[in-house]
Amino acid sequence: MPAVHTLLLEEALQDSPQTRSLLSVFEEDAGTLTDYTNQLLQSMQRVYGAQSEMGLATEQLSRQLLEYEKQNFALGKGDEEVISTLQQFAKTVGELNTLHSELATQMADRMIFPMIQFREKDLTEISTLREIFGIASDEHEAAMVKYSRLPKKKENEKVKAELVGEVAYSRRKQHQASMQYYCALNALQYRKRVAMLEPMLGYTQAQINFYKKGIDLVSKKMDSFLGSVSSMTQNIEAQLDSEAEAMRMTQRELLSMEDTVYMPDRDPAPVNRTLIQKAGYLNIRNKTGLVTTAWDRLYFFTQGGNLMCQPRGAVAGGMVLDLDNSSVMAVECEDRRYCFQITSPNGKTSMILQAESKREYEEWICTLNNISRQIYLTDNPEAVAIRLNQTAIQAVTPITSFEKRGEGSPNPDRAKPGGMQSSSGASQKTSSAPEPEDLIVPGTPIQFDIMLPASEFQDQNRAGGRRTNPFGETDDDCSPESDDSLLQQVFAVRFLGSMAVRSGQTQEVIYEAMRQVLAARAIHNIFRTTESHLMVTSSCLRLIDPQTQVTRIGFQLQEVTQFVAHQENGRLMGFVVEGRDWSEDDEEGEPSFSAFVFESNTEGEKICYTISLGKDIMEAKKDPEALVQLLKNMPLTNEGKFLLLDSETGNTANGGAPDEEESEA
Repeated sequence: MPAVHTLLLEEALQDSPQTRSLLSVFEEDAGTLTDYTNQLLQSMQRVYGAQSEMGLATEQLSRQLLEYEKQNFALGKGDEEVISTLQQFAKTVGELNTLHSELATQMADRMIFPMIQFREKDLTEISTLREIFGIASDEHEAAMVKYSRLPKKKENEKVKAELVGEVAYSRRKQHQASMQYYCALNALQYRKRVAMLEPMLGYTQAQINFYKKGIDLVSKKMDSFLGSVSSMTQNIEAQLDSEAEAMRMTQRELLSMEDTVYMPDRDPAPVNRTLIQKAGYLNIRNKTGLVTTAWDRLYFFTQGGNLMCQPRGAVAGGMVLDLDNSSVMAVECEDRRYCFQITSPNGKTSMILQAESKREYEEWICTLNNISRQIYLTDNPEAVAIRLNQTAIQAVTPITSFEKRGEGSPNPDRAKPGGMQSSSGASQKTSSAPEPEDLIVPGTPIQFDIMLPASEFQDQNRAGGRRTNPFGETDDDCSPESDDSLLQQVFAVRFLGSMAVRSGQTQEVIYEAMRQVLAARAIHNIFRTTESHLMVTSSCLRLIDPQTQVTRIGFQLQEVTQFVAHQENGRLMGFVVEGRDWSEDDEEGEPSFSAFVFESNTEGEKICYTISLGKDIMEAKKDPEALVQLLKNMPLTNEGKFLLLDSETGNTANGGAPDEEESEA
């Protein structure tokens, strides 16, 4: 006998769209079988009740038996043995179309009754279990909706415990109902065969017993055939008993699990931060009006570099978002827990999702970040993800403010106890592809924001905006009053982080600083950034608060040794600033380098071009003829300044910028 299609009881608890889709196929098959069974039973009843039309009734039955081969069952057509057997029965029924009314009793007992029993017992059981399963699924969905609305800020342990118990109870109820439903559908695949063959076996035996096999020719032709059919049905019954026992054992094993399996946010397993594929249910926020939103619980999974979504009942999933170079960040949304946001690289598409538990929440963020880095395109993506995660954890020790540097030292190298001092050889290019350890000392702390003390902010207000930045550099030549620069361009940027580096003469050190800063933000869930205005002049760089117009930090342009935009994410740019380490007794001080990483609202190449132009102007000032030639080649404004690009800050320069935004880096 060919293999029988079955539903896996192990997948009943997860209740994935794939399982639901396969379940719909079984339900369609059961519906087709029900229709065919009713038609076959009507034919048998006509044979039983229409003695005067016995010949016509058996002829119709013969035709109906032949229709089994043409039935479009959802799980495939019937097996060849059943089809050939039914065809032989149809031929026999055609030959025995002269039956008498005395056959009615035997026909009722051996042909009509088994079919009615199959319809009333098995098919009706399928319909009843289907209704119970639907009710249990609806109760589970309602319980999950209540649990998903559980507030995070004002958490009531009693209410939470009640909701957790309600979810566990409804999930267990759905699990039990689904397994009973699956078992019944699996058993139906065996009973269907018996139900098709047993009535006809009884019908033919009734005919032969009624006539006492009076016709020797007919009886000799049928003995071997009926024996094979009887053996076939016995084999099917034995297979059904074996499969039913296996399903009962599996059901008992699955029901013996602990109650924590049914409870959300109770998974003791550690978070896996190296996944490159993930699937599961998430709540997605959808806009239903101008100011109203609704949350839908859908099944999401990753496929390559795409985020897919598959509603229940759908045969396949559809792509929701291309994850390559996208950003994933934790967000606070409508007082819901475990929410995160995915934003496309161009910033035009974003969505907010909610996970069921903290572990799922962290694994989704890590998985999507791994996919965003296109790790899945490498030869061994799992090993690459593990290596990147270990490297980021070991190499990054974040500090969330400049206030937390070692004893307020302006030199970043002193922020780490025992930090390696930068030597003159560290600023030279050692090779075409330096190792990360040659660029940045492992364990170098990272600063994620620039904060002004309250006293320093007041001093700036009294002193007309001048300040001493936390790195020890002075901005005497960068104040608005003394800035008579030919170049003055403002860019809207978000500061991502800075760290001490070993070299300031190669762009690779900026790329490595970008990687470590972004890795640290992802690992420690630091996604909030503050928008600032980066002013580039021909003498200095200044980072200005858009609301207060206070200079947060400033550098002389000659101190900027390297600057570059990210090769793949054009909105990222960074530069290296050279300073002096006065910790030793050396009068001149040892050179030290710091890398700063920013995210701009436009392409980072524009900022780099402006810095390069500022350096050209600064050099041209030393030679009047070169300065005149440079002025001739560049368009100027009415005020005599270089005309570059339209201001990116717009009205935000007047203090209208938001305090904080979420980085898309």
